[in-house]
Amino acid sequence: MVAVLKATVVPVLKARGFKGSFPHFRRPTGSAIHLLTFQFDKWGGGFVVEIAKCPPEGVTTTWGLEIPPGKVTAHDVNERLRLGASGAGEDHWFRYDQERAFKFGDPYQSAAEEVLLAYDSQAEHWWAQ
Repeated sequence: MVAVLKATVVPVLKARGFKGSFPHFRRPTGSAIHLLTFQFDKWGGGFVVEIAKCPPEGVTTTWGLEIPPGKVTAHDVNERLRLGASGAGEDHWFRYDQERAFKFGDPYQSAAEEVLLAYDSQAEHWWAQ
């Protein structure tokens, strides 16, 4: 799954101005850093894509740890959206395991394409809010 995401999704992220390497990406803008992170199910078969944003100078955690702009990830920010979910605090998993058994096509490519569709329908709008 990682190889397909790197071949399908990562080039799109890079073309849209994201920097970083799998699984953490950041896109600096004048007023914020847009963050996107992939996180896999520890039991396999699925992953989430979380997006967040932070100030251009990075974040300071509630316990005082300063995370600079080049190191901050979506996991360092409290307010996040899981792509594909209906709203903040909701859950959504991209599946490539047995839950996809009755769907046609390559389950890995299908999951990667679903990420791109969710990105296009949610991410830019959410970051702009």
